[in-house]
Amino acid sequence: MPASSNHNWTSLVYGILICSAPFAVLAQQPHSPQMPAPPPMKFVSRDERSQLTAARDPKSRVKTTIELAEDHLSRAEDLTSQKKYDGASEELGSYLGLIDDARDFIGAMNRDKNSTRDLYRRLDISLRAHVPRLAVMRRTTPAEYAVNIKAAEEYTRDTRTEALESFYGHTVLREDPNVKKATKPKEQPEENKHP
Repeated sequence: MPASSNHNWTSLVYGILICSAPFAVLAQQPHSPQMPAPPPMKFVSRDERSQLTAARDPKSRVKTTIELAEDHLSRAEDLTSQKKYDGASEELGSYLGLIDDARDFIGAMNRDKNSTRDLYRRLDISLRAHVPRLAVMRRTTPAEYAVNIKAAEEYTRDTRTEALESFYGHTVLREDPNVKKATKPKEQPEENKHP
């Protein structure tokens, strides 16, 4: 074999290796995790808004809000079991919008009245049952959608905490988690004490 043909053969093999190297690197890289689904948009539909404004008193308005929210949560559960996660996410957004509406509505009322505390209590009782239902949905949902369900679960839990805190009134002082407790200085050993 002549020297020039051997050189051409080597150049050809070398060229093939260099051209295929980027593809080999790409094939060896692990797949990046799937991007999370966009968070559900919180909203109350026009029809539901008219039902809420038509309520004759605060008690019936909160009751209607909770019933509508539970309907959306049930539909989200059904869609999750059917593996229709985008539809479940939309229902979850409607659920959160209604819970947000109830939270704002009751929050605008006078907290010192017993009737307001009763509304908070009704909301608390309902949300107590919703948190485990959201947790079950989260466990059966792919990771990219589960993040949003986890956020909804935390929001529901926070709303429930706010409802429970309404019973405390103004007489209970809560500990500020940002303030460190003063620690008692350790006593110095006998030999280090000054007379």
